[in-house]
Amino acid sequence: MVRNRTPRNRRSSRQDAVVVIGLGRFGRSLALELADEDTEVLGIDENPEVVQLLSGSLTHAVRADSTKEDALRQLAVHEFDRAVVAIGTDLEASILTASLLISFGIENVWAKATSEAHGRILTQLGVQHVVYPEHDMGQRVAHLVRGRMLDYIEFEDDFAMVKTDPPTAILDVPLSSSAVRTRYGITVVAIKRPGEGFTYATPDTVVRADDTVIVAGRTRATERFSELR
Repeated sequence: MVRNRTPRNRRSSRQDAVVVIGLGRFGRSLALELADEDTEVLGIDENPEVVQLLSGSLTHAVRADSTKEDALRQLAVHEFDRAVVAIGTDLEASILTASLLISFGIENVWAKATSEAHGRILTQLGVQHVVYPEHDMGQRVAHLVRGRMLDYIEFEDDFAMVKTDPPTAILDVPLSSSAVRTRYGITVVAIKRPGEGFTYATPDTVVRADDTVIVAGRTRATERFSELR
């Protein structure tokens, strides 16, 4: 077992920490992003080379078999409130690990699924958040390729937010006068002027040609809006 620091044993110290199990491309990216945001991260993987590589970047980097309850308890994983199962290629290990986390009573468990069948099993186990990284990224890129969107986020219930260039029809007049909601079924949430940060849009906001806008609405409505010239 390799680690850079010994985890503390008080549950109160775990409430703002996350355990990431499986440090492949997805798990590693997630763990490093959390660490960059000053989140305490315990990373677990069976590959000693991966653990050694990340030992200086995460709060704790540990080599362990996550399918063994004793190994997880030794690392105090049962004391965490948030855990991510990022194991992708080993279906059995993913399921066994998720099952253990659920049995520990961890409040929020995220798990990577590589197929719909895998996702159904995780859901049946009681995993609260099942994610499909490859599928979701494929959908997102497809939207970006098809339209003029600069960025795209889709939520549940057919709702999306899109970053795009503004069409000519809403330029140089207040948003309230452009009737953007009535005409296009979307809401302009924020705008960004060159050299400035994003600011919230108001009915009095006047959009200019060199602005970037963030709009929200039904998925297809936001797509159609991004395609306007």
